[in-house]
Amino acid sequence: MASLSYCPRENETLARLRLLYERRAQDIILASMHVPIVALAEYAEHRTVGYTDYPDPQERVDFWDAVLCERAAIHDDSIPSAYLSEMDQGLYGALVGGEPRFLFDAERGWVSSMVAPILHDWSELDQLVFDPNHVWFQRYVKQLDVFSKGAHAKFGVSHFILIDGSNFVFELVGATQAYLGLIDCPERINQAVVLAFEINVRVHCTFFERVPPVAGGTCSNFAQWIPGRIVSESVDPFHMTSPKYFEKWGRANIENMFAEFDGGIIHLHGNGRHLIDAVHTIKGLKALTLLDDEGYPLSFDLLPNIKQRTGDLPLIVKVEFERFSDALTNHQLIGGVFYKVQNVPDVATANRMADRVREYAW
Repeated sequence: MASLSYCPRENETLARLRLLYERRAQDIILASMHVPIVALAEYAEHRTVGYTDYPDPQERVDFWDAVLCERAAIHDDSIPSAYLSEMDQGLYGALVGGEPRFLFDAERGWVSSMVAPILHDWSELDQLVFDPNHVWFQRYVKQLDVFSKGAHAKFGVSHFILIDGSNFVFELVGATQAYLGLIDCPERINQAVVLAFEINVRVHCTFFERVPPVAGGTCSNFAQWIPGRIVSESVDPFHMTSPKYFEKWGRANIENMFAEFDGGIIHLHGNGRHLIDAVHTIKGLKALTLLDDEGYPLSFDLLPNIKQRTGDLPLIVKVEFERFSDALTNHQLIGGVFYKVQNVPDVATANRMADRVREYAW
Protein backbone atom coordinates (compact mmCIF):
# COMPACT_ATOMS: atom_id res chain seq x y z
CA MET A 1 0.00 0.00 0.00
CA ALA A 2 1.28 3.47 -0.88
CA SER A 3 2.44 5.56 2.10
CA LEU A 4 3.34 8.90 0.47
CA SER A 5 0.45 10.97 -0.85
CA TYR A 6 2.81 13.11 -2.94
CA CYS A 7 3.90 10.00 -4.88
CA PRO A 8 0.80 8.72 -6.72
CA ARG A 9 2.71 5.87 -8.42
CA GLU A 10 4.69 4.96 -5.32
CA ASN A 11 4.35 1.18 -5.44
CA GLU A 12 5.31 0.93 -9.10
CA THR A 13 8.18 3.39 -8.66
CA LEU A 14 9.58 1.60 -5.62
CA ALA A 15 9.46 -1.70 -7.50
CA ARG A 16 11.44 -0.19 -10.39
CA LEU A 17 13.98 1.38 -8.04
CA ARG A 18 14.39 -1.90 -6.19
CA LEU A 19 15.17 -3.65 -9.47
CA LEU A 20 17.79 -1.02 -10.28
CA TYR A 21 19.57 -0.96 -6.94
CA GLU A 22 19.49 -4.72 -6.51
CA ARG A 23 21.29 -4.85 -9.89
CA ARG A 24 18.50 -6.79 -11.59
CA ALA A 25 17.63 -4.19 -14.22
CA GLN A 26 20.35 -3.69 -16.80
CA ASP A 27 17.71 -3.72 -19.54
CA ILE A 28 15.61 -0.77 -18.29
CA ILE A 29 16.16 2.93 -17.64
CA LEU A 30 14.70 5.15 -14.93
CA ALA A 31 14.31 8.91 -14.94
CA SER A 32 13.16 11.92 -12.96
CA MET A 33 11.73 14.92 -14.79
CA HIS A 34 12.61 18.39 -13.54
CA VAL A 35 10.21 21.15 -14.54
CA PRO A 36 9.99 24.79 -13.37
CA ILE A 37 8.47 24.82 -9.88
CA VAL A 38 6.33 27.82 -8.95
CA ALA A 39 6.69 27.20 -5.20
CA LEU A 40 10.48 27.33 -5.49
CA ALA A 41 10.43 30.59 -7.44
CA GLU A 42 8.03 32.19 -4.95
CA TYR A 43 10.13 31.07 -1.99
CA ALA A 44 13.35 32.43 -3.50
CA GLU A 45 11.71 35.73 -4.48
CA HIS A 46 11.29 36.72 -0.84
CA ARG A 47 14.78 35.78 0.35
CA THR A 48 18.23 37.25 -0.09
CA VAL A 49 20.86 35.11 -1.77
CA GLY A 50 24.02 34.70 0.29
CA TYR A 51 24.91 34.29 3.95
CA THR A 52 22.06 33.91 6.38
CA ASP A 53 21.22 32.69 9.87
CA TYR A 54 20.26 29.14 10.77
CA PRO A 55 16.65 28.98 9.55
CA ASP A 56 13.53 27.93 11.40
CA PRO A 57 13.14 24.17 10.75
CA GLN A 58 9.36 24.55 10.41
CA GLU A 59 9.83 27.15 7.67
CA ARG A 60 12.16 24.76 5.87
CA VAL A 61 9.83 21.77 5.99
CA ASP A 62 6.99 24.03 4.83
CA PHE A 63 9.15 24.96 1.83
CA TRP A 64 9.68 21.29 0.99
CA ASP A 65 6.00 20.58 1.46
CA ALA A 66 5.06 23.22 -1.11
CA VAL A 67 7.68 22.12 -3.64
CA LEU A 68 6.98 18.41 -3.35
CA CYS A 69 3.21 18.89 -3.39
CA GLU A 70 3.58 20.68 -6.73
CA ARG A 71 5.87 17.95 -8.04
CA ALA A 72 3.27 15.30 -7.20
CA ALA A 73 1.69 16.02 -10.58
CA ILE A 74 4.77 14.50 -12.25
CA HIS A 75 4.50 10.71 -12.58
CA ASP A 76 8.14 9.80 -13.07
CA ASP A 77 10.58 7.53 -11.19
CA SER A 78 11.27 9.99 -8.38
CA ILE A 79 10.40 9.56 -4.71
CA PRO A 80 9.57 12.90 -3.05
CA SER A 81 11.81 13.73 -0.11
CA ALA A 82 13.06 16.74 1.82
CA TYR A 83 16.80 17.30 2.26
CA LEU A 84 18.38 18.63 5.46
CA SER A 85 20.74 20.95 3.61
CA GLU A 86 21.14 23.05 6.76
CA MET A 87 23.00 20.14 8.36
CA ASP A 88 24.75 19.11 5.16
CA GLN A 89 28.33 19.94 6.17
CA GLY A 90 28.39 22.49 8.96
CA LEU A 91 26.85 20.18 11.54
CA TYR A 92 29.94 17.99 11.91
CA GLY A 93 32.43 20.74 12.59
CA ALA A 94 29.93 22.54 14.81
CA LEU A 95 29.76 19.48 17.04
CA VAL A 96 33.44 19.94 17.97
CA GLY A 97 33.43 23.70 18.41
CA GLY A 98 33.31 25.07 14.88
CA GLU A 99 31.15 28.03 13.93
CA PRO A 100 28.64 26.99 11.26
CA ARG A 101 27.95 29.43 8.44
CA PHE A 102 24.80 29.23 6.36
CA LEU A 103 24.26 30.19 2.73
CA PHE A 104 20.99 30.54 0.82
CA ASP A 105 20.94 29.20 -2.75
CA ALA A 106 17.95 30.47 -4.71
CA GLU A 107 18.35 27.97 -7.57
CA ARG A 108 17.58 25.01 -5.33
CA GLY A 109 15.99 26.73 -2.36
CA TRP A 110 18.67 25.24 -0.11
CA VAL A 111 20.23 26.75 2.99
CA SER A 112 23.59 24.97 3.05
CA SER A 113 26.21 25.04 5.79
CA MET A 114 29.98 24.97 6.26
CA VAL A 115 32.49 25.80 8.99
CA ALA A 116 35.74 27.72 8.97
CA PRO A 117 38.86 25.72 9.99
CA ILE A 118 38.62 24.89 13.69
CA LEU A 119 42.12 24.03 14.93
CA HIS A 120 45.04 26.43 15.11
CA ASP A 121 47.43 23.64 16.02
CA TRP A 122 47.25 19.85 15.73
CA SER A 123 47.73 19.52 19.50
CA GLU A 124 44.21 20.95 19.96
CA LEU A 125 42.85 17.79 18.41
CA ASP A 126 43.39 16.03 21.75
CA GLN A 127 40.67 18.18 23.32
CA LEU A 128 37.94 17.31 20.82
CA VAL A 129 35.21 14.91 21.89
CA PHE A 130 31.66 14.20 20.79
CA ASP A 131 29.00 15.40 23.23
CA PRO A 132 25.38 14.40 22.50
CA ASN A 133 24.25 17.30 24.68
CA HIS A 134 25.95 19.83 22.41
CA VAL A 135 23.56 22.58 21.31
CA TRP A 136 24.05 21.72 17.64
CA PHE A 137 23.28 18.05 18.15
CA GLN A 138 20.09 19.04 19.95
CA ARG A 139 19.16 21.36 17.08
CA TYR A 140 19.83 18.52 14.68
CA VAL A 141 17.54 16.17 16.61
CA LYS A 142 14.85 18.85 16.74
CA GLN A 143 15.07 19.37 12.97
CA LEU A 144 14.78 15.63 12.37
CA ASP A 145 11.63 15.56 14.47
CA VAL A 146 10.15 18.64 12.76
CA PHE A 147 10.89 17.22 9.30
CA SER A 148 9.53 13.78 10.18
CA LYS A 149 6.31 15.26 11.51
CA GLY A 150 5.91 17.65 8.58
CA ALA A 151 6.61 14.93 6.03
CA HIS A 152 4.36 12.29 7.58
CA ALA A 153 2.24 10.43 5.01
CA LYS A 154 3.15 12.94 2.29
CA PHE A 155 6.86 12.68 1.46
CA GLY A 156 10.08 11.21 2.80
CA VAL A 157 13.15 12.71 4.44
CA SER A 158 16.38 12.11 2.53
CA HIS A 159 19.61 10.95 4.07
CA PHE A 160 22.30 13.63 3.91
CA ILE A 161 26.01 13.67 3.34
CA LEU A 162 28.59 12.09 5.65
CA ILE A 163 31.52 14.30 6.56
CA ASP A 164 34.01 11.71 7.73
CA GLY A 165 37.58 10.76 6.86
CA SER A 166 39.49 13.45 5.01
CA ASN A 167 36.37 15.58 4.64
CA PHE A 168 36.32 15.98 8.43
CA VAL A 169 40.03 16.79 8.46
CA PHE A 170 39.28 19.58 5.96
CA GLU A 171 36.82 21.03 8.49
CA LEU A 172 39.39 20.84 11.28
CA VAL A 173 42.39 22.47 9.58
CA GLY A 174 41.45 23.44 6.04
CA ALA A 175 42.35 21.75 2.78
CA THR A 176 46.01 22.75 2.53
CA GLN A 177 46.95 21.59 6.02
CA ALA A 178 44.90 18.42 5.55
CA TYR A 179 46.89 17.43 2.46
CA LEU A 180 50.19 18.33 4.13
CA GLY A 181 49.16 16.33 7.17
CA LEU A 182 48.91 13.14 5.12
CA ILE A 183 52.70 13.42 4.71
CA ASP A 184 53.88 15.36 7.75
CA CYS A 185 51.73 13.97 10.58
CA PRO A 186 49.81 10.88 9.46
CA GLU A 187 49.23 9.88 13.09
CA ARG A 188 47.18 13.05 13.60
CA ILE A 189 45.21 12.35 10.44
CA ASN A 190 44.40 8.87 11.75
CA GLN A 191 43.36 10.34 15.10
CA ALA A 192 40.99 12.75 13.36
CA VAL A 193 39.56 10.00 11.15
CA VAL A 194 38.77 7.87 14.21
CA LEU A 195 36.93 10.80 15.85
CA ALA A 196 35.08 11.53 12.62
CA PHE A 197 33.94 7.93 12.36
CA GLU A 198 32.46 8.06 15.86
CA ILE A 199 30.65 11.34 15.16
CA ASN A 200 29.30 10.26 11.78
CA VAL A 201 28.01 6.93 13.03
CA ARG A 202 26.21 8.67 15.88
CA VAL A 203 24.75 11.35 13.61
CA HIS A 204 23.43 8.88 11.07
CA CYS A 205 22.23 6.26 13.54
CA THR A 206 20.20 9.10 15.07
CA PHE A 207 18.82 9.89 11.64
CA PHE A 208 17.60 6.33 11.14
CA GLU A 209 16.22 6.19 14.67
CA ARG A 210 14.09 9.30 14.24
CA VAL A 211 13.19 9.27 10.53
CA PRO A 212 10.73 6.51 9.58
CA PRO A 213 11.84 4.40 6.60
CA VAL A 214 9.79 4.34 3.43
CA ALA A 215 8.88 0.75 2.53
CA GLY A 216 11.94 -0.49 4.40
CA GLY A 217 14.29 1.79 2.50
CA THR A 218 16.10 5.14 2.60
CA CYS A 219 15.02 8.20 0.63
CA SER A 220 17.90 9.85 -1.20
CA ASN A 221 18.44 13.21 -2.90
CA PHE A 222 20.77 11.43 -5.33
CA ALA A 223 19.25 7.97 -5.73
CA GLN A 224 15.54 8.59 -4.88
CA TRP A 225 15.16 5.47 -2.71
CA ILE A 226 17.28 2.41 -1.92
CA PRO A 227 16.31 -0.63 0.19
CA GLY A 228 17.84 -0.68 3.67
CA ARG A 229 19.61 1.90 5.84
CA ILE A 230 21.82 3.62 3.26
CA VAL A 231 24.28 6.46 3.84
CA SER A 232 25.62 9.07 1.43
CA GLU A 233 29.42 9.27 1.29
CA SER A 234 31.75 11.89 -0.17
CA VAL A 235 35.24 11.33 -1.58
CA ASP A 236 35.68 14.97 -2.62
CA PRO A 237 39.14 15.44 -1.00
CA PHE A 238 40.53 12.63 -3.15
CA HIS A 239 39.43 14.39 -6.34
CA MET A 240 42.68 16.33 -5.90
CA THR A 241 44.84 13.25 -5.27
CA SER A 242 45.92 10.14 -7.10
CA PRO A 243 44.01 6.86 -6.72
CA LYS A 244 46.97 5.68 -4.63
CA TYR A 245 46.13 8.22 -1.93
CA PHE A 246 42.48 7.15 -2.03
CA GLU A 247 43.48 3.53 -1.50
CA LYS A 248 45.67 4.45 1.47
CA TRP A 249 43.46 7.04 3.17
CA GLY A 250 39.93 6.56 1.86
CA ARG A 251 38.84 3.03 1.04
CA ALA A 252 39.04 1.37 4.47
CA ASN A 253 37.20 4.18 6.24
CA ILE A 254 34.39 4.15 3.66
CA GLU A 255 34.02 0.38 3.66
CA ASN A 256 33.90 0.37 7.46
CA MET A 257 31.24 3.07 7.40
CA PHE A 258 29.13 1.23 4.84
CA ALA A 259 29.40 -1.91 6.98
CA GLU A 260 27.88 -0.01 9.92
CA PHE A 261 24.73 0.41 7.84
CA ASP A 262 23.38 -1.43 4.79
CA GLY A 263 25.75 0.18 2.33
CA GLY A 264 26.02 3.59 0.77
CA ILE A 265 26.16 5.75 -2.31
CA ILE A 266 28.97 7.99 -3.57
CA HIS A 267 29.07 10.97 -5.91
CA LEU A 268 31.98 12.03 -8.13
CA HIS A 269 32.57 15.51 -9.51
CA GLY A 270 34.13 16.18 -12.89
CA ASN A 271 37.63 16.37 -11.43
CA GLY A 272 37.18 13.07 -9.62
CA ARG A 273 36.53 10.77 -12.54
CA HIS A 274 40.06 9.37 -12.38
CA LEU A 275 38.84 7.58 -9.23
CA ILE A 276 36.08 5.61 -10.97
CA ASP A 277 38.04 2.39 -11.29
CA ALA A 278 38.86 2.45 -7.58
CA VAL A 279 35.56 3.77 -6.23
CA HIS A 280 33.24 1.41 -8.08
CA THR A 281 34.84 -1.58 -6.31
CA ILE A 282 34.12 -0.29 -2.78
CA LYS A 283 32.36 -2.97 -0.73
CA GLY A 284 28.80 -1.98 0.05
CA LEU A 285 28.50 0.59 -2.73
CA LYS A 286 24.91 0.71 -4.02
CA ALA A 287 25.12 3.45 -6.65
CA LEU A 288 27.46 6.03 -8.13
CA THR A 289 26.30 9.55 -9.00
CA LEU A 290 28.27 11.33 -11.72
CA LEU A 291 28.13 15.12 -11.36
CA ASP A 292 28.93 17.71 -14.01
CA ASP A 293 31.25 20.65 -13.43
CA GLU A 294 32.37 23.51 -15.62
CA GLY A 295 35.43 22.68 -17.69
CA TYR A 296 34.84 18.92 -17.79
CA PRO A 297 33.01 16.72 -20.33
CA LEU A 298 29.39 15.93 -19.48
CA SER A 299 28.85 12.65 -17.68
CA PHE A 300 26.13 11.80 -20.17
CA ASP A 301 28.69 11.89 -22.99
CA LEU A 302 31.03 9.57 -21.10
CA LEU A 303 28.40 7.00 -20.11
CA PRO A 304 29.30 4.28 -22.65
CA ASN A 305 32.89 4.17 -21.40
CA ILE A 306 32.00 4.51 -17.73
CA LYS A 307 29.29 1.85 -17.87
CA GLN A 308 31.71 -0.54 -19.53
CA ARG A 309 34.14 -0.03 -16.64
CA THR A 310 31.61 -0.17 -13.78
CA GLY A 311 29.54 -3.13 -15.00
CA ASP A 312 26.18 -3.57 -13.30
CA LEU A 313 26.73 -0.83 -10.70
CA PRO A 314 23.74 1.57 -10.95
CA LEU A 315 24.77 5.00 -12.23
CA ILE A 316 22.99 8.33 -11.81
CA VAL A 317 23.53 11.19 -14.27
CA LYS A 318 22.02 14.54 -15.20
CA VAL A 319 21.08 15.28 -18.79
CA GLU A 320 19.32 18.15 -20.56
CA PHE A 321 15.81 17.47 -21.82
CA GLU A 322 16.54 17.88 -25.54
CA ARG A 323 19.48 15.49 -25.47
CA PHE A 324 17.55 12.95 -23.42
CA SER A 325 14.54 13.17 -25.72
CA ASP A 326 16.68 12.64 -28.82
CA ALA A 327 18.50 9.67 -27.28
CA LEU A 328 15.22 8.16 -26.13
CA THR A 329 13.70 8.49 -29.61
CA ASN A 330 16.81 7.03 -31.24
CA HIS A 331 17.06 4.21 -28.68
CA GLN A 332 20.52 5.31 -27.56
CA LEU A 333 20.05 5.36 -23.79
CA ILE A 334 22.13 2.89 -21.78
CA GLY A 335 20.26 0.62 -19.38
CA GLY A 336 20.90 0.27 -15.66
CA VAL A 337 21.08 4.06 -15.33
CA PHE A 338 18.93 6.64 -13.54
CA TYR A 339 18.67 9.81 -15.66
CA LYS A 340 17.87 13.15 -13.97
CA VAL A 341 16.36 15.06 -16.87
CA GLN A 342 16.81 18.83 -16.57
CA ASN A 343 14.74 21.72 -17.94
CA VAL A 344 11.70 19.71 -19.00
CA PRO A 345 9.31 22.42 -20.25
CA ASP A 346 6.13 21.45 -18.40
CA VAL A 347 4.28 18.74 -16.48
CA ALA A 348 2.42 17.38 -19.49
CA THR A 349 5.68 16.89 -21.39
CA ALA A 350 7.28 15.33 -18.32
CA ASN A 351 4.49 12.77 -17.98
CA ARG A 352 4.55 11.84 -21.65
CA MET A 353 8.29 11.36 -21.39
CA ALA A 354 7.93 9.30 -18.19
CA ASP A 355 5.51 6.95 -19.98
CA ARG A 356 8.07 6.39 -22.70
CA VAL A 357 10.80 5.76 -20.10
CA ARG A 358 8.73 3.00 -18.50
CA GLU A 359 8.29 1.35 -21.89
CA TYR A 360 11.98 1.59 -22.84
CA ALA A 361 14.05 -1.58 -23.00
CA TRP A 362 17.76 -1.49 -23.77
